[in-house]
Amino acid sequence: MRILVTGAAGFIGSFVSHHLLNRGDAVLGIDNINDYYDPTLKESRLKRLSERDAFDFQKIDIADFDALARACREFQPQRIIHLAAQAGVRYSLENPHAYIHSNIVGFTNILEVARELKVEHLTYASSSSVYGANKTVPFSTSQNVDHPLSLYAASKKSNELMAHCYSHLYNLPTTGLRFFTVYGPWGRPDMALFLFTERILARKPIQVFNYGNHVRDFTYIDDIVEGIIRTSDKIAAPAPDWSGENPQPGRSNCPFRVYNIGNNSPVVLGDFITAIEEVLGIQAEKEMLPMAAGDVPDTYAEVSDLVSDVGFRPETPIRVGIEKFIEWYREYYRV
Repeated sequence: MRILVTGAAGFIGSFVSHHLLNRGDAVLGIDNINDYYDPTLKESRLKRLSERDAFDFQKIDIADFDALARACREFQPQRIIHLAAQAGVRYSLENPHAYIHSNIVGFTNILEVARELKVEHLTYASSSSVYGANKTVPFSTSQNVDHPLSLYAASKKSNELMAHCYSHLYNLPTTGLRFFTVYGPWGRPDMALFLFTERILARKPIQVFNYGNHVRDFTYIDDIVEGIIRTSDKIAAPAPDWSGENPQPGRSNCPFRVYNIGNNSPVVLGDFITAIEEVLGIQAEKEMLPMAAGDVPDTYAEVSDLVSDVGFRPETPIRVGIEKFIEWYREYYRV
């Protein structure tokens, strides 16, 4: 099968590409390799992919419709797994235009390419951030998500709404995946595990927001990838029991679906830091800070739809995931 993976130089995109190649698919990876974080890490991920047969890469900004469409018309993907985006909640307060450029304009271009080429399924990354001001946990796709707390979250909610329009208007099967705090080897340097590990090893203080009382549903990268592949393979279809009188937000009467992919086992941030300290064998110096603007206090994924529809439940224990990340970090950075 020919599959387009956007954000192929990214953390999740590179793992998804390897998984697809391992099972025999042909992959076209695209990425603009921006400098939101160290491009060297992205290039290292790409180097590993470039050594694989059946992988091709083009450096493209998804907001450039002509370049994107030209590459896709040549490759003729049967499916699209769209993972390219401007990530980060706090950065959206500093540079809002980057989120409109990549997450709104870029996503529109992906939808248009998918419509034009009549791809059999578009699977795309949403985020647990869409739950925003919701207080009822665990977060379920049956809940209302109309109160985002950051522009990043709003852009991801917008993606879900836009996808629904294309599913309704053009019968384009789309599946959105709300990821919950992804971590693991080759992860992003702006994420908590990477930042904490880097600073603890350098004997520098770590910033602990909300005084360590955040609760996060940390989800290991292998579980995220398994969820992506399984949902991509299950092409979205109309829900026969859906009703406009009592609409279910995570499904529709057109080929549209939304799933949570989370570990379904939330961890207090303070306990997460303790686990990192134990694996490293170093006590962290902590700078305790109040809640950061745009942050959600707690995340907790309800995943029954994922289990019933594709037979998968993330389950990697947090201690195992932390150990694997730190092992990779020490080797990659020769620490």
